[in-house]
Amino acid sequence: MQEERIALISSCVPMIHGGYRFIVDWLEIKLRERGFAVETIYIPSTEEPHSLLSQMAAFQMIELDRYFDRVITFRPPAHMVRHRRKVCWFIHHIRAFYDLWDEHQYHRMPDNAPYRALRDAVRQADTLALGEAHRLFTNSKTVSGRLKAFNGLDSEVLYPPLFEPGLFRRGTFGDEIVSVCRLTAHKRQHLLVEAMRHTRTPVRLRLCGLSSDPIYYARLTDIVREHGLEDKVTIDHRWISEEEKVQFLSESLAAAYAPFDEDSYGYPVLEAAHAARPTLVLSDGGGVAEFVRDGQTGLVADPTPEAIAVAFDRLFVDRRGTEAMGEAAERNVAELGIDWDTVVARLTS
Repeated sequence: MQEERIALISSCVPMIHGGYRFIVDWLEIKLRERGFAVETIYIPSTEEPHSLLSQMAAFQMIELDRYFDRVITFRPPAHMVRHRRKVCWFIHHIRAFYDLWDEHQYHRMPDNAPYRALRDAVRQADTLALGEAHRLFTNSKTVSGRLKAFNGLDSEVLYPPLFEPGLFRRGTFGDEIVSVCRLTAHKRQHLLVEAMRHTRTPVRLRLCGLSSDPIYYARLTDIVREHGLEDKVTIDHRWISEEEKVQFLSESLAAAYAPFDEDSYGYPVLEAAHAARPTLVLSDGGGVAEFVRDGQTGLVADPTPEAIAVAFDRLFVDRRGTEAMGEAAERNVAELGIDWDTVVARLTS
């Protein structure tokens, strides 16, 4: 019997890596391990308004049927491709035209007639293309909710696992809260650093990640220097190795992840859970709340330095409670069915 030929298709920003690529690259390996013939196709794309509709049309014109038995799409506008057996694992909208249309400084668009027309065209095209899918999955309840609200489409939540969760391990609880994430304004590491001005315990903070924004990185280092936080805050401005990540988490007190309105729980939350560590997230963090339940698998704080500081101190003082939340977070992975057997079975059904 001939092995099924599968194309994994996603848009990308060249030279920029992160979770949106991991979900594709890791799936390719897991499909190959299970006997599928797989090819990954990344197509450069931007969200610049003047070219967006042309890019969406270009994805539609790609010839795929003769080469593949199934295609799986991820980051928009890859879902625009046409295939008789298209499966969409939809990880987010182009959110500037959806839930962030007029609500937040990070993605604000001009609210005028031309941009409203573009917004409506993008939404209509998305609805048609996603509605064509043989199967429609998302990476979170948050994204499924947006699909229902904006596009009128039902979808199935399929949580993405880590590539090798077995690498993470428990260790002795230390005094350091670890945040492993690209340093960028909407991930809001500045709130974590500012919180360290208000802590009352010897808790420490470690940020691990590279920034593509020199201004934001300078902002973080300025906060540390101006408030004399050098002994309390460590900023590893680089992509740390997987071995270092495992080590930092295994020796940490807890993890912290502070994005604004995230699409899913985020790999940092899952990595901490596999190390039996709870994660501190913020109340406006979006999909992170699907995994982090306040006082059960982590802590949920208001997005202010003062509230975060209180949570940091609680994690430090209540070691028994912190350990119990970490154990619950680890159990939660299995309870939610976050594993590759589940993912492959659903995507190839």
